[in-house]
Amino acid sequence: MIDVRKSSDRGYFDHGWLKTYHTFSFADYFDREQMGYGSLRVINEDYVKAGKGFGTHPHRDMEIITYILEGQLAHKDSMGNGSIIKPGDVQRMSAGTGVTHSEFNASQDALVHLLQIWILPKYTGLQPSYEQRYFDTQEKRDKLRLVASPDGRDGSVTIHQDALMYAATLSQNKELRHPLANGRRAYVQVARGALKLNGEHLSAGDGAKISGEKAVKVNAAAESELLLFDLE
Repeated sequence: MIDVRKSSDRGYFDHGWLKTYHTFSFADYFDREQMGYGSLRVINEDYVKAGKGFGTHPHRDMEIITYILEGQLAHKDSMGNGSIIKPGDVQRMSAGTGVTHSEFNASQDALVHLLQIWILPKYTGLQPSYEQRYFDTQEKRDKLRLVASPDGRDGSVTIHQDALMYAATLSQNKELRHPLANGRRAYVQVARGALKLNGEHLSAGDGAKISGEKAVKVNAAAESELLLFDLE
């Protein structure tokens, strides 16, 4: 079964310095039918104005993954980490017993466009930790590149949940197939472009819940970028 979540149906807020779209219930956006999907709790698509950002704020018991589409994001946290996150980077912060951090657009003249993903950890009360890896464009070109996993295999960042996150940039007409093990489900988020997913047409900002299928089949109608989550 394919359950499409159209971009226009997401929660949307314009805060002036921030334009944000919420796939699932988050902050002031609440939809009891959209509380997440399995362990996947949040997908926020954010556009942050130059020099603006999120001041220091707390998190706990959450796996937070940041994926940059355009621009650069400056990160600082209470663990002592400070970094600039750029396109190609995947940042993972395990909030565990508690962490504070800030995220600001690192540029004074360019927008930053990002996806922030929250995944519920398998266990609460973990030690907070941080990881950031760079994945070259060619690693994702016309194939699904594993970027997050529970065991950090193939150079992916390590998350504390039985979930796999893949990223891909697809040439027009490229087809991909991702098999789903028995009992597994998937979520696909289209970051850019347009594609056909198991027969359903999706455009930038659209997502889809996939369950009861043997595989996820993608055909790119245009140059596209997507994230695929393989979930319990």
